[in-house]
Order: sequence, then C-alpha cells, then structure tokens
Amino acid sequence: MKAAVMYQKGELPQYVDFAEPTVQNDDQILVTVKAVAIKHFDKRTASGQHYSSDAPKESGRVIGGDGACVLEDGTRVYGMGVSGMLAERATIHKSRIVKIPDGLDNATAAALPNAVIGAAMGLKFKADIQPGDVVLVNGATGFTGRVAVQIAKYYGAKKVIVTGRNQQSLTDLLSLGADEIVSVAQSDVDFKAQLAAIHANTPIDIIIDYLWGHTAEMILACIKGDGSFTNKIRYVSVGSMMGDMIQLSAANLRSADLQLTGSGLGAWPKQQVGQLFSQILPEMFQLTAEGKLKVDVTEVKLDNISELWDIDVPGGKRLVVTI
Repeated sequence: MKAAVMYQKGELPQYVDFAEPTVQNDDQILVTVKAVAIKHFDKRTASGQHYSSDAPKESGRVIGGDGACVLEDGTRVYGMGVSGMLAERATIHKSRIVKIPDGLDNATAAALPNAVIGAAMGLKFKADIQPGDVVLVNGATGFTGRVAVQIAKYYGAKKVIVTGRNQQSLTDLLSLGADEIVSVAQSDVDFKAQLAAIHANTPIDIIIDYLWGHTAEMILACIKGDGSFTNKIRYVSVGSMMGDMIQLSAANLRSADLQLTGSGLGAWPKQQVGQLFSQILPEMFQLTAEGKLKVDVTEVKLDNISELWDIDVPGGKRLVVTI
C-alpha cells in the first residue's frame, strides 16, 4: 500500500510503498482510509517534540493518528489509529469509532475531532462550563480556537472574548459567536488595560488557553485579586504555541479563586474519554452536518505529502490529506 512514512525525527515524511498493517487483537479492525487531518500535534509527534512521541523505527513509521475511514461493509466512520493513518489502509480501535453522518464530508469529518477534543474536553470537563459563563479563548484565530468559540456559545456562554494576532481573523470570529476581541499585536500595556477593563465589567469565568507563554502571564496579571471577593475562574491550558514556561506569582493563587488545570493526553479519566466518543463527537458531527458548527479545510493528496508537510495554511483552516 502507499503511505506517508517517517524514517528519522525531523525529516520530511516520504510517499512510499509500505507493508499493510494487520489486526493484532479483538479491539482492532482494518479499514480503508479516506481523509486524515495534519495537525500541530501530528507534526510535533512525528518530529519527536510532543511528550507522547516515540522515535521512529529504523524501518520507518506511518504517521497520522486519526481520520475518516470506511469499514468493510461500507460504513463511514471516524477512527483513531492503532497503526499510522496516513496510508491507504490502517488498523483502528473498535472502541474509538464514531459514525460519520450523512451530509458530512470525509475531509471535514477528519478535521473536526482534534479541534473538538481541544475545545469541548476543556470546556466541559476541566472548566465545567455553565450557561451564563463568560469565556476567554486565548489564541482563538487558529482552527481549534475557532471551534472553541462556537462550542462555548453552544454550551451556553453569555459572552466569549477572543485574543489573537491576526486582526482580520479576529474580526472574522465575530461572525462565529465572539463578542469582544483583544489583539495580542498591541503593546503589553494596552493588552492588559483592555483585558482588565473587560474583566472588571464582566468578570471572566473560564479561560481556554492555546498560547500559554507571555500571554498567559499577562492574563494572570489581569485577573489577580486585590483582597476583595472574586468570582471563581477556571483557567485551562490546552496548548503552548507561545512558549512552554511561564512565571507564576503566588499572589495569583492566593488573591483570586483560581483553578489552574490542563486538558490533554493523560489529563482525562477513561470515563470522560468514553463520553467523547459516545456523546460529544457524535453531537458535534451532527451540528456540523446541519451547518450549525462551521469549519474550513484545505484538501491535498497523499502523494504530495513531502512538499506539503510544512505548508502554512492561513485563516484558521485545517490541512487535510485525502486518500
């Protein structure tokens, strides 16, 4: 079969012939792959930069962790790979399958789940979002951030504040449910002044953070208390596009009712992962099929994988490889 294979960390994947995977136990099934999204997670895993990644085997490793597939009986499903997914055939977990509804194309079905995982799991389980909450999405202009804005509103957020660097992308978020935008491109002083004013007027209940780094330090400075009573703030770190380390003042933890947590691999119990596949993903697939959750993708072919691996996809779109 044809596949995208990584031979060494840091190299480009190669479009080559590779041995077809075989089913190893009763929780696995062989499928025909139709579409696989290329995410930051996949690139960092393939390069060995993600905390969950292993070194490629000497004989090479098929990359890609999930995608839209077809079962032997013709049923279209989203599945999480046991073997690498950027290939004509793959093995997936039977227990981690979601049927793709009519009206939802393969490319969108492949692109959506990672963003739902990066948004809904943090909002629902880590932040315990409630109707009427005020939500700040730090780094909302990317694909997952755009989905997070829409899911926050779907879950009942009264107000969604978004941050980002690209002004046009920030403005576009207003049509997806954002209520107020804060540019990261402005000076630190102006950024903190604007966010502090927003927080004073409509106290922020939830922060979903895809950037971390210096932006997280500025946000934490804005929500630090002064000895008065404060609302409970649930701060959820999901990504670290602007740096993995921050300086955190102990006063932040003592002066505000602040819950600081993370949402990612290893941070969810089995029950919540089960709900992701049995309830959350099917619900979000259906919303997207009905046009109530909007995402944009750019489709490319598998045989162009080396040339397209490092392509910059603008405007909050997701790169999807069709097979």
